[in-house]
Amino acid sequence: MAKEQGRKVIASNRKARHDYTILDTYEAGVALVGTEVKSLRLGRASLVDAFATVDDGEVWLRSLHIAEYELGTWTNHAPRRNRKLLLHRAEIEKLIGKTREGGLSLVPLSMYFKDGKVKVELALAKGKKSYDKRQTLAKRDADREITRAAGRAAKGRH
Repeated sequence: MAKEQGRKVIASNRKARHDYTILDTYEAGVALVGTEVKSLRLGRASLVDAFATVDDGEVWLRSLHIAEYELGTWTNHAPRRNRKLLLHRAEIEKLIGKTREGGLSLVPLSMYFKDGKVKVELALAKGKKSYDKRQTLAKRDADREITRAAGRAAKGRH
């Protein structure tokens, strides 16, 4: 079998960009067991409630749901177990410093295969207030309307 090339997205957390202001992103490997990888190859994962924490100099991904593998036996994994994220020591130290400042969270944005390995795009994010969310939506609607008006003007319609 030929080695996989490129990036194949397994799951993405679309709501994260709505709920958080993304400050910085990191790519991290994930320590998994065999049945988890098989389940991920079938695309059976959910990042909805997932978040990451830094404990004792290690980064852990919590509440990530990977469905049990149907063909797994007694060796099957627990769907919501804590999974260790693999980052360089300098990245972990930077994350420890930034999360201790307060108000910042570690949120997974997407999970994907990169050259056959499972990776997580992790974001250092600041939670948005409800009025920030409304402002973002209003700005997006205004930009869309400007684009439409420019398109109509280019076609000679008003």
